[in-house]
Amino acid sequence: MNDGNYNDACSRITLRVNGAAKQLDVSPWTTLLDALREQLHLTGTKKGCDHGQCGACTVLVDGRRINSCLSLAIMRDGAEVTTIEGLAEGQALHPLQQAFIDHDAFQCGYCTPGQICSAVGLIREGRARTPDEIRELMSGNICRCGAYPQIVAAIEQAMGHEEGR
Repeated sequence: MNDGNYNDACSRITLRVNGAAKQLDVSPWTTLLDALREQLHLTGTKKGCDHGQCGACTVLVDGRRINSCLSLAIMRDGAEVTTIEGLAEGQALHPLQQAFIDHDAFQCGYCTPGQICSAVGLIREGRARTPDEIRELMSGNICRCGAYPQIVAAIEQAMGHEEGR
């Protein structure tokens, strides 16, 4: 019986985050975003609008890009989660991270982790072949600084497309 203590409502879940198994005790209402930031201290994933409209919280779950602010952590029990912190391999940046640097595809940088994770998912989906398709499929990730041309160029570079297409 729950005596009013919210800890009684917690459930233990296991996530594989950036390649490492993590056990967490989460309340039913805890979002994946809050579990990542507050319990695992992975603060690269940003809390923007908290309504799924800006994409700053985009992470990869089982290889697919999702807005972590819209997903309850308990729904992801057993999932493989990749955050911006898990993309690099040691000192070697992920090709998209390097492309963002090469094209100066960030200004304030707040949206960058979500943009990069979303772009990794976009490339894996294999549906974008043109700059217009990249723009359409990245439309859920907002950059208030307006670095969109550089973001598209960075994604094209990571896809292996010729620059300037």
